[in-house]
Order: sequence, then C-alpha cells, then structure tokens
Amino acid sequence: MGADGTMIATRTEPRTVAAERRRPFTREDYYAMGKAGILGHHERLELIEGEILVMSPIGRRHAACVDWINAAFFDSGRLAGRALVRVQNPLAESERSEPQPDLMLLAERADRYASGHPAPEEVLLLVEVADATLDFDRRTKIPRYAADGIREVWLVDLIHDRIDVYTDPAPEGYRTTRRVESTESIAPAALPDLRLSVDRIIPPRPAGPQTA
Repeated sequence: MGADGTMIATRTEPRTVAAERRRPFTREDYYAMGKAGILGHHERLELIEGEILVMSPIGRRHAACVDWINAAFFDSGRLAGRALVRVQNPLAESERSEPQPDLMLLAERADRYASGHPAPEEVLLLVEVADATLDFDRRTKIPRYAADGIREVWLVDLIHDRIDVYTDPAPEGYRTTRRVESTESIAPAALPDLRLSVDRIIPPRPAGPQTA
C-alpha cells in the first residue's frame, strides 16, 4: 500500500515460484513413472536426492576399467562365500536416492538380492569410475554415500590415473580420505587380504586419439 492509501501490485520473482513448485521424487515415484512409460526403459537414469538425472554415456576406457576391476576381484579367488559383486546396478540408498554405482562388493545374502536392491549397510565396498563426471561424483555422490553410511568408497580417477579412498562415514562426509597412486596397491577394509595393484584396476591409456 502506498503512502496515499492506494494498493501497489508486487511481482513474485520467477525463481521463487519455480522453487516453490519444485517437488523431489521418491523411489516409489521413480518406479511408478517407469511402469507408466513416462521414463524410457532404455534410458540410463539415476535418482539422486529426489532428482532424476540422465547418466553420461560410458566411454571405452571407463567401461574397460569397470571390467578390469570386476575381473581383478574374481581372479583373486577370495570372494567365494564372502562377498557378491554387483556391476552398474541399483543401490537402495535412501527414500529419495537410487544411484547405480559402477561396482559394489556386497555382503552375502541367500537370495543374492533377488528380493530387493541392497541397502547401504549391506555394501562392503562401493566403486565409482570417473572421468567426465569426476567433479559431480566427488561433490555430490560421495557426500551422499557418507551421509547414508556406506562404509568405504573408491573413486577411480581416470583423468589422473589414481584412486581416492573414502572411509569412516559421517553425516557431514567421510572423516578419512587417502589417495592411492598408480604404483601402489589397495585392498578393501572389509576384505584386507584382497590386495590389488592399482595397475590391475586402471587400464593403460590407448595410443592415438580417442573419441570416447
């Protein structure tokens, strides 16, 4: 109202209106949209903090690295009866997050997780392989894994050919981090005898120009 008693119209900023209308999705919403055909069956999607994100295409070296890690764990011959390997499949992280990590070592379960995706407490080790997504993984996904109690995360950095190891999770993030270089070896804290050299985990860079 103005000084003379007349009404003055005010305009709400579009950014405020958009923020008020924004609605985070739950895992239940996410699956309902998939069943209804709103989300394509062949789309690579993740639900992160209530947002449905389109995942980046998997480049050749990224894909090779996931295969190398998978093979290294199996070739060790030390997983039988101790852990299961899950590759690029969902994790029931929280009500509003269902990421698809590149690889997880899971606690043994009789049904091999046929009755439901693993929960954070069933994850012995979670591995993310990152190149183009390195900043997003480090700033967004890693803190969420800590807040939800994932006990150990390896972030395989294909840009610098090294692995960042995160342990001791807390609501504010991982309390302990260390960097493992290409000349070193590494083992999951839950399976300390499963020691692997980093050069068995990170494939060499191909010669010549690469498109992906």
